[in-house]
Amino acid sequence: TIRPPRVPATLNWKMPRTRDGKPDFTGVYAGAGFNHQVGPNDTDTPIIRGFDAKIMPPTKPGGDAILFRPTTGDLKIDDPIALCLPYGFTSQIFSPYAQQWIQAPNHLVIRHEFMNNFSRVIPLDNRPHPKDLEPTWGGHSVGHWEGDTLVIDTVGLKEWWLDNPHPNGSLWHSDAAHVIERVKWVAPRVVSYEVAMDDPKIWTKPWTEQFHMVLHPTWELLEFVCNENDRCSQGNCVESDAQKKR
Repeated sequence: TIRPPRVPATLNWKMPRTRDGKPDFTGVYAGAGFNHQVGPNDTDTPIIRGFDAKIMPPTKPGGDAILFRPTTGDLKIDDPIALCLPYGFTSQIFSPYAQQWIQAPNHLVIRHEFMNNFSRVIPLDNRPHPKDLEPTWGGHSVGHWEGDTLVIDTVGLKEWWLDNPHPNGSLWHSDAAHVIERVKWVAPRVVSYEVAMDDPKIWTKPWTEQFHMVLHPTWELLEFVCNENDRCSQGNCVESDAQKKR
């Protein structure tokens, strides 16, 4: 578990709320892909990290073959981002780029700066997931409230990266992954973000890890078009303009 960011004491702080009284998460955040420090010097720093393997339970027979993919030389497996393929969920959790949350009474929209082509539109009415979902990068998410905690339930995920690259390979989840996010305000500008992962094709039981997100009122999402700088067409990578000048 990563230590929570240091926050200044604010005795009179009140949790932001919407007109209907629900906690309001609208804003632009640095998520789990950052080192956080909230204070006079706002020094959130992007970092490459992933889930803590030490808290993962034992794998089932055959689970390791799904979970760990050794480096192959095939970019679609080794580094799909180099081909401008989406981060997808859950690896998007660790993106070292900003994310914007837009909250309405019945829906939450989460927009990611990285590639600009990955957004989650989440109904907040606790509706059932559709049957026979076609697996997708982001899956199918439904939210509901438990007091002041927002709970987001996601299924229907494409078999894809679990988080960021690891030494000599990558970690993946299967298409049976079931993810529950629990989100709540804990301090001025600081949101607790808990991820519970259940993947019956890989692990013997569910597991949970907690992170934090920090609100940045002055941040805005910038345009990010991966294809404009796609240097790995057909898997053959070339130097960037900056690298050529060195």
